[in-house]
Amino acid sequence: MIAIIDYQMGNLRSVQKAFERVGHAATITSDPAEIAAAEKVVLPGVGAFADAIAELKRRELVETIRDSVDAGKPFLGICLGLQMLFDRSFEDGEYEGLGILPGEVRRFEIPPEYKVPHMGWNRVQFKRRPPILEGLESDPHFYFVHSYYVVPSDEAVVAGEASYPDPFCAMIWRDNLYATQFHPEKSQANGLQVLKNFAELT
Repeated sequence: MIAIIDYQMGNLRSVQKAFERVGHAATITSDPAEIAAAEKVVLPGVGAFADAIAELKRRELVETIRDSVDAGKPFLGICLGLQMLFDRSFEDGEYEGLGILPGEVRRFEIPPEYKVPHMGWNRVQFKRRPPILEGLESDPHFYFVHSYYVVPSDEAVVAGEASYPDPFCAMIWRDNLYATQFHPEKSQANGLQVLKNFAELT
């Protein structure tokens, strides 16, 4: 079973429907026991970092998330779900993240001709190819919507980069932990392939 963590932030149903489109059922849940029992876990997210972390704490899901990663089960973070994996964010202040990966979340500081948020299709260049990228062409396009990006302390976890206009981390991979700044559920065939590959990890 694939558990999509429900903390009332993010396009949960669109992630669920994307998994269904590639032939895999996924359950939207905020029940720690159900998440702990799942074979795979997805942490999606859209919205403010501080609010999201507060909701995870309120629902007593922080340890559940950490335990899922530590247990070695496939874990996928999407957008804000990527950012929350890190130590801290500087979105509207400074806020502590889940601390699963060392590093921080910063706002784009870019030339005025570039708009923030970064929104739309962008090419991702792979530095490494985790198994969830199986079957994709080189440098595929994915859909992004974000004003902040992650800066991992350990560059070895960076699996892919996009540019806006400078390179930034678009995807991380460490063992069973995968996370994308882009939205696979909004990225048409390429994104569906990523979700299918994740669902079929063994």
